[in-house]
Amino acid sequence: MTERLQPGDVAPAFALPDADGKEVSLADHKGRKVIVYFYPAALTPGCTKQACDFTDNLDLLAGAGYDVIGISPDKPEKLAKFRDKESLKVTLLGDSDKKVLESYGAFGEKKLYGKTVVGVIRSTIVVDEEGKVERALYNVKATGHVAKIIKDLGI
Repeated sequence: MTERLQPGDVAPAFALPDADGKEVSLADHKGRKVIVYFYPAALTPGCTKQACDFTDNLDLLAGAGYDVIGISPDKPEKLAKFRDKESLKVTLLGDSDKKVLESYGAFGEKKLYGKTVVGVIRSTIVVDEEGKVERALYNVKATGHVAKIIKDLGI
């Protein structure tokens, strides 16, 4: 089981391809707060709801100084299809070897319909301007999660 991040930890560095195959890194966002959220799969109902919620609130979050990055194990082609089909504005990155998911504690054992399975743990990590973890939320719900983050961050 991967260790979960705690507030105050240094957020693990990453550089992953976006929906267009362009590399995006956490370092690209230094000096800004970043909400990094991990989701199981593009083009699925819960993940679509969550990505649309982030997109709908992107201006509000950006206005409060937050960038939003969604990471899943999907390939860039699938992320592009997801972005285009749902008109998503959040940055979507693909972590096909799951190394970043694991480094953030967002991949491992979880309960799914009463069974223990290994997969992506829906998680959200808020990283401050210095690259440190401000909040680490695991096993979050797809629905209502963005509203909760906005409330918790006082936006």
